[in-house]
Amino acid sequence: MPKEEIQKAITNILVEKLGIARSEVTPDASFIKDLGIDSLDYAELVMEFEQNFNIRIPDMDAEKLSTVNQAVKYINEKMNEA
Repeated sequence: MPKEEIQKAITNILVEKLGIARSEVTPDASFIKDLGIDSLDYAELVMEFEQNFNIRIPDMDAEKLSTVNQAVKYINEKMNEA
């Protein structure tokens, strides 16, 4: 899956599941600082990523994903491993 598609899917998850304005979701947007996601929302977000992309994200890795771009890169790498 191309990175653009991953980015689009992440944006859709943030907009549809967490009610974040599409215009706020940029590659460099921090989930916590810029998008105002709390720990409960973040856990939900990680679960959505796992379901949507059919991957497993260990807690240690999930803690390192702080921006939209980091999530795109991580998901892309995980999908290429499979």
